[in-house]
Amino acid sequence: MRILGIDPGLRNTGWGIIEAKANRLSHLANGVVNPDVNASIALRLLQLNEGIADIIGRFAPDEVAVEETFVNKNPDSTLKLGLARGAVLIAPAKANVTVTEYAPNRVKKSVVGAGHADKAQIQIMVARLLPGCQFENADAADALAVAICHAHFAGSRQAFGADAGKGQRHSKTETVAGTGYERAVRAALARENNR
Repeated sequence: MRILGIDPGLRNTGWGIIEAKANRLSHLANGVVNPDVNASIALRLLQLNEGIADIIGRFAPDEVAVEETFVNKNPDSTLKLGLARGAVLIAPAKANVTVTEYAPNRVKKSVVGAGHADKAQIQIMVARLLPGCQFENADAADALAVAICHAHFAGSRQAFGADAGKGQRHSKTETVAGTGYERAVRAALARENNR
C-alpha cells in the first residue's frame, strides 16, 4: 500500500510518501508545498490544493492520511489552519482516494510511543523507521509520521478484518499487540534510550 501523509499548514504543508509491504515501511519521497505568502488567502489555498493534487498525480497513493487540526489559543490561527486543511482535503477527494484523519497525539504516540513528543523526537524516530530517509524540514518529517501512523492502523485493520475501524477517526487505541510494526518501534525506542 502506498500512503501519502500530509501535515497541513497555510505557510508550509508537509507531505511524505511511504510504501507499506507486510511489516516493512519504505520511504519514497517527501517535501513541502509552500504557497506564496504575499498572495491573497484565496490564491494561497488554491496553490495548496494544486500542490497536493500534483503530488497525488505523480505518486498515485492508495490512501491519504492527514493530521487533524490542533485547536490553539489563537482562534484566527486555528481558522486559517482549518482553511488550509480544507484546501488540502479536496485534492484526494477529487482523485477518489480514501482519506483518514489522525489526532496529533495519536500520530506522536504511534511513532514515538508518547503522545506529547516534541518535533526532534519525531524526526529521530521517522529517520529510524525509514532508514536512509532525508526529509526537507520538520513539516515533511511530521507528514511522514502521519503516513507511518496510518500504516500502523491500516495493518491493524487488516489483522482484525477488512471492516474493522471503518468510519472511525482512529482517535482511540486500535492496536494489535505484538505486530511487527510495534516490535520495530519498541526496538528503535530501546536503542535510542540505551545511547
